[in-house]
Amino acid sequence: MSDADRRIVRPVPGGPVMVQGPVRIEMPDGTVVESDRFMVAICACRRSKDYPLCDTSHRRRCRVNGTGTSADDSAQRTA
Repeated sequence: MSDADRRIVRPVPGGPVMVQGPVRIEMPDGTVVESDRFMVAICACRRSKDYPLCDTSHRRRCRVNGTGTSADDSAQRTA
Protein backbone atom coordinates (compact mmCIF):
# COMPACT_ATOMS: atom_id res chain seq x y z
CA MET A 1 0.00 0.00 0.00
CA SER A 2 1.42 3.38 -0.96
CA ASP A 3 1.18 6.49 1.21
CA ALA A 4 -1.31 7.94 -1.30
CA ASP A 5 -3.69 5.00 -0.62
CA ARG A 6 -3.64 5.43 3.16
CA ARG A 7 -6.48 7.23 4.92
CA ILE A 8 -6.03 9.50 7.91
CA VAL A 9 -8.14 8.60 10.97
CA ARG A 10 -8.26 10.99 13.94
CA PRO A 11 -10.18 10.04 17.10
CA VAL A 12 -11.42 13.22 18.82
CA PRO A 13 -11.43 12.92 22.64
CA GLY A 14 -15.07 12.97 23.76
CA GLY A 15 -16.20 13.33 20.16
CA PRO A 16 -16.36 11.53 16.82
CA VAL A 17 -13.76 9.64 14.85
CA MET A 18 -12.69 11.82 11.93
CA VAL A 19 -11.92 9.82 8.77
CA GLN A 20 -10.49 11.19 5.56
CA GLY A 21 -13.16 10.64 2.92
CA PRO A 22 -14.81 9.61 0.81
CA VAL A 23 -15.92 6.61 2.89
CA ARG A 24 -18.17 3.59 2.67
CA ILE A 25 -19.35 2.31 6.06
CA GLU A 26 -20.68 -1.24 6.19
CA MET A 27 -22.91 -1.70 9.23
CA PRO A 28 -23.27 -5.01 11.13
CA ASP A 29 -26.82 -5.45 9.77
CA GLY A 30 -25.53 -5.20 6.19
CA THR A 31 -26.68 -1.67 5.42
CA VAL A 32 -24.18 0.63 3.77
CA VAL A 33 -23.68 4.34 4.46
CA GLU A 34 -21.58 6.35 2.03
CA SER A 35 -20.21 9.88 2.22
CA ASP A 36 -18.32 11.75 -0.47
CA ARG A 37 -17.13 14.48 1.89
CA PHE A 38 -13.37 15.10 2.20
CA MET A 39 -13.56 14.53 5.98
CA VAL A 40 -16.25 12.41 7.64
CA ALA A 41 -17.21 12.43 11.33
CA ILE A 42 -18.18 8.95 12.51
CA CYS A 43 -20.15 8.82 15.75
CA ALA A 44 -18.36 7.16 18.66
CA CYS A 45 -20.98 7.80 21.37
CA ARG A 46 -23.99 6.24 19.57
CA ARG A 47 -26.21 9.24 20.49
CA SER A 48 -26.43 10.55 16.93
CA LYS A 49 -29.82 10.53 15.25
CA ASP A 50 -27.88 10.16 11.99
CA TYR A 51 -25.78 7.20 13.24
CA PRO A 52 -23.18 6.11 12.13
CA LEU A 53 -22.50 9.70 11.08
CA CYS A 54 -22.00 12.27 13.83
CA ASP A 55 -24.60 15.00 14.39
CA THR A 56 -22.74 16.56 17.39
CA SER A 57 -25.02 14.85 19.94
CA HIS A 58 -21.89 14.13 22.00
CA ARG A 59 -21.67 17.79 23.01
CA ARG A 60 -22.93 18.50 26.50
CA ARG A 61 -26.06 20.60 26.65
CA CYS A 62 -26.90 22.59 29.75
CA ARG A 63 -30.66 22.54 30.52
CA VAL A 64 -30.66 25.28 33.16
CA ASN A 65 -33.49 27.44 31.81
CA GLY A 66 -35.23 24.89 29.59
CA THR A 67 -33.93 26.33 26.32
CA GLY A 68 -30.68 24.40 26.06
CA THR A 69 -28.66 27.42 27.19
CA SER A 70 -27.54 28.42 30.65
CA ALA A 71 -28.87 31.50 32.40
CA ASP A 72 -25.46 33.15 31.92
CA ASP A 73 -25.65 32.59 28.13
CA SER A 74 -29.10 34.18 27.99
CA ALA A 75 -27.95 37.20 30.00
CA GLN A 76 -24.99 37.73 27.67
CA ARG A 77 -27.22 37.67 24.59
CA THR A 78 -29.62 40.28 25.95
CA ALA A 79 -26.87 42.62 27.24
